[in-house]
Parts: sequence; C-alpha cells; structure tokens
Amino acid sequence: MDKQQQKIIDCVDSLRSDILDLTMKLVEQPSTLGQQAGAVAVMEQQLTALGYPPERIRVDREEVRSHPGYAPGPWDYSDGIDNLVAVRPADAEGGQSALFNGHLDVVSAEPLTSWSSDPYAPYVKNGWLYGRGSGDMKSGVAAMTYAVKAIDAAGFGLQAPVTIETVVDEECCGNGALSCVLAGYDADAVLIPEPFGPTLYTAQVGVLWFKITIQGKAVHVLSAGAGANAIEKSFPLINALRNFETDLNRENAPAEYADIPHPLNLNIGIFSAGDWPSTVPAMAELHGRMSYYPGMTFADISQRIRQVVKQAALQDDWLRDNLPEVSFYGFRSDGHIASAQQPALRTLASCHQALSGKIPAEYISTCTTDLRAFHHFGRSQHTCFGPVADSIHGANECVEIESIIHTAKAYALFLAQWCRLKE
Repeated sequence: MDKQQQKIIDCVDSLRSDILDLTMKLVEQPSTLGQQAGAVAVMEQQLTALGYPPERIRVDREEVRSHPGYAPGPWDYSDGIDNLVAVRPADAEGGQSALFNGHLDVVSAEPLTSWSSDPYAPYVKNGWLYGRGSGDMKSGVAAMTYAVKAIDAAGFGLQAPVTIETVVDEECCGNGALSCVLAGYDADAVLIPEPFGPTLYTAQVGVLWFKITIQGKAVHVLSAGAGANAIEKSFPLINALRNFETDLNRENAPAEYADIPHPLNLNIGIFSAGDWPSTVPAMAELHGRMSYYPGMTFADISQRIRQVVKQAALQDDWLRDNLPEVSFYGFRSDGHIASAQQPALRTLASCHQALSGKIPAEYISTCTTDLRAFHHFGRSQHTCFGPVADSIHGANECVEIESIIHTAKAYALFLAQWCRLKE
C-alpha cells in the first residue's frame, strides 16, 4: 500500500466514531414502510454537515407508473419520504464515476418481545452493534458516506464525480432507486453496501409479491357444514404453491445456482381471515413472496402462479364456483447474473485484498437488492459489498463493527483507484 492509500486508510480510522455515531442515529429512527421520514431527515442533516448537500428525489407515481420497473402498491410517499442524492463533483477529468447506494427503510421489528432490548435503542456488545437496521443496512450507509469524506479529509481530490444516494422502499418494491435512475443519477460503477460481507455479489434471483383473496360462506358454527371456511379453503392453494416452488427449483437452473440446494423460496408472509371464533369465516387473504431464476420473467412466473391457484381451486367444489382472486403488487423484480471480471469489481477486489490479504469470494444471492434498477435500467458495472451482519429481518439484528470500518476503507480505496486521485 502506497503513502496515499495509507493516508486514506488512516483518515477512515480517524472517522471511526463518526461512522458509528451516524449508524446509531439512523438505527434510532424506526424507518419502517411509510415511516422513513425521520431517517431521511437525519441523513439529510448529516450530508449537509459533511459538505455534500443533497437533493430530494420524490417517487412520482404519475411519472414512473408506465415504466416497466415500477412496482404498484399502497406505499406512502407523503412529505418527507424521499430519496436523497448528493453529488461530490469531480476536481479534474480522467477518472471514472462512482455511485454509492443504500436504503434507509427497514422491516418491522415485531414482535418486540423477541428482542433482548429496544430494537431502536442501539448498543454495542462484544464488537457488535445491535438494533433494527444496524446491518440491513444503516451501517453500510454510514460506511459509504464516510468513505467519501475520508478522501476529502486526506486532502485529495478526485478525477470523476461521486454520488451518495440513500433511497426508500427497497424492502418492498425498489421504486426509490428506480426513481433516482430515472432522474438521471447513474455512474460507471455502482456499489451497494448490503450486509452480505466483503464479497463480490454477482447474481440475484427474481422476486415477486402476490395476494390471494379466498371467498367463503359465513354461517353459525352450529351448522358449519352449510358454510365454506375460507381459512380451510386456503390450505390446498398453499399446498399447490409449495409444489410449484419445488418444480420451479428444478427448472433451467443457471450454473451459478447449481451448488445451492434450494435457491428459490416461497414465503407466505401475511395471512388474515375471520372475525369471530363461532362464525365460519367468509373471507381469507394471504400475501406471499416467490423467487425465480435469472432468465425467467415476472410476466411468465406471475401467469404461472395464477394458473397454479386456478387449477388447485378447480379441484374443490366450492372454490370451483368461487375462484380465488390473485393479484400482484410490490416486487416484480427480474434477476440477473453479472461477471466478477468486470473492471469495477476487479478494482474493488484488489482494494479488499490490499486490506485483508484475501481475494473476495463471489456471492450468489437467493434474494434481491436495488442492483435490479441499475442492472436492468442503468449503464453501470455494479455489485454489493458490505459489512457482516447477523439476524437481518429477525430479532436482535446486529452488525460486526470492524466489518463496517473495513467496508468504509475498501470503498475509500476504490474511489482512489476508480475515480483516480488528484493531489
């Protein structure tokens, strides 16, 4: 490592407390769906204080509704729920541009009784920082932000612009990142510090959300046989979807997924039905998530899900005459596969190797990220590379502190090599 690089690394180390402080401030904000305004305000204040005043990018439904990447849904885009984009301009020409993207929204922490303490009161224990969103992905947002600051703190300029982008609604649809791409924010390289560790993320599955509404017939339980229990009528539909999941895992699996035993997962995430224990329920509603291989499309898989549900319903006397309603909202995100040999990824790999002495492994993902917006609708080379986290989306979520600092260092070195320094 040369003197310039060492100076940058030393600056990241000097900013350690600031990185952890921003992480904690963000974790303190319960930025679940529709409640992201507090985290947005914290990030806006922080970027401004660091000398990178951001622009607010709204999700304009009317503007993006006709775009193939838009995901319809009941999302709240009221005042304050905005994406933030700050551009550090180039000090000269000659380098390649970079964009760091991170999401501010988190999933629910319920049930709170599963947590050892308040999920929005972050604390440090044995080298790990705990709290909802600590790993997914507020620590990554802090790391990417201070990676840019470390370049300035070291007294260097850059020969290409760098964009710091924080977005909303990554956990449900990706409309935030898509809106930023459509607003013109893109770069030669896009890095997202998702908490999959210091790996090169080269593949992700497609993901869609669906809702099934089942109609039953309400009667008093004393004559239950005269009714139709909507809860029980859902059982064969779920079983049919499970069989579809099994079949889909066996179909045309890309080579990248050959060593993963069960890469495609169905999840029934929400189930609601009935309103009285002594009344046969007349309505049930279930919401699910299904993934599918890169190369498959939302249009195809959604149609197949409709057919699976219909065929299962036709086997039941009641459902045959009262077909369930299937609709789709939220994620409709096709997967992709990218090469780890792309110049941006090789540059990032060299930065990690300089810090750790190790070549980063490739990460083949069974989930989706905001890379989808940049891969399908942008122009960049791109990957995820971030901290090490545990129990994301679960109770007692936490992130390894040293991995946060490592991410910031790798990103700062990446800027020095990819954008090129100007002394």
